[in-house]
Amino acid sequence: MRLSGAIIAGVLLAAVGAVPARAAASNADLALRWAPIHYQDVDATGSHALGGKSDYITRYDFDGDLNGRNNWDNAGQESTAYAYYSVVETGTHWYLTYFFFHPRDWVDHPFFETEHENDGEGLLEIVEKDGSEYGQLRAAVTVAHSDFYSYTPAGSTWTSGGETIDGTLQTQSSPHDSFQHPVTAQEAKGHGLKAYPQYTINGDGIVYYPSTVAEAPSSTNDRDVRYKLVDIFASGGMWAQRTNTNLFAALGTFAGDTTGGCGTGTYGCGTNSANAPWGWDDGNDTPARGELATDPAKLAVAYFTVPGSLSRTYTANGYAVAAAALRAAAETLPRTID
Repeated sequence: MRLSGAIIAGVLLAAVGAVPARAAASNADLALRWAPIHYQDVDATGSHALGGKSDYITRYDFDGDLNGRNNWDNAGQESTAYAYYSVVETGTHWYLTYFFFHPRDWVDHPFFETEHENDGEGLLEIVEKDGSEYGQLRAAVTVAHSDFYSYTPAGSTWTSGGETIDGTLQTQSSPHDSFQHPVTAQEAKGHGLKAYPQYTINGDGIVYYPSTVAEAPSSTNDRDVRYKLVDIFASGGMWAQRTNTNLFAALGTFAGDTTGGCGTGTYGCGTNSANAPWGWDDGNDTPARGELATDPAKLAVAYFTVPGSLSRTYTANGYAVAAAALRAAAETLPRTID
């Protein structure tokens, strides 16, 4: 039996309609797509450097326990590379926070600088939902100790707002996937984080690439090391441990003491001096303590001039379950200098 053209067209249309729509990217996929290629400067001088390993990124539980007060003591035992992420979402944007951990914030001289146990710095990336699978990266804000720095990639429609944009967020191809990734860098010792090349590698250093695989550097000058991303909101993970007093001295502040030689031969050793993303604070800016991670849409409006719409209503925000406690902490806790 011969089918008419109209019938054939209808059959084809029905077949096309039956094909399921392409699934939206998962949080893990989004985080991996936009995760930075990360330049880590390394200094191997002095006993506190541990031959350079004090500048390698790793897990906050690298030593197999959830005790923040022995991480200085156990530093260097495990240098496999990990980083942490969270995804907060509105109807118009994704907000991706990345956190890099070092067991030591250290110095190698006795003059006017302190060191401390644990070190947590990172960045926020703001991605506009434009109908594509991964959206369009519009801006980033990095954390360097107790200051935030804002950046936009080339071609971004976002401009300076309440804060002046500090530079261009460069992108670079990865040998491990097909994407252009933003490029960030951390200084040695204190590990402040900015967009590359505002910080860069001076001499020895590690270039870390985002991946689903975790590798350890082969030397202090390894330029191709993959780091694995871990969800901050994972079951039993960093956010789940936020009230664990062995790991956190206060909401958003890692516990740290002066054991293991911290401060020996230097100006001093601080205690409880490192922050998780919900404790990050630039004290002279509009966003309150932790809001870079917990209320990033507020920060976006405060920092940038944004064309078009930017929703302030969250459709997914894992930090919201502790919103009241986070607000109280922001109002009552003293500033922590990382």
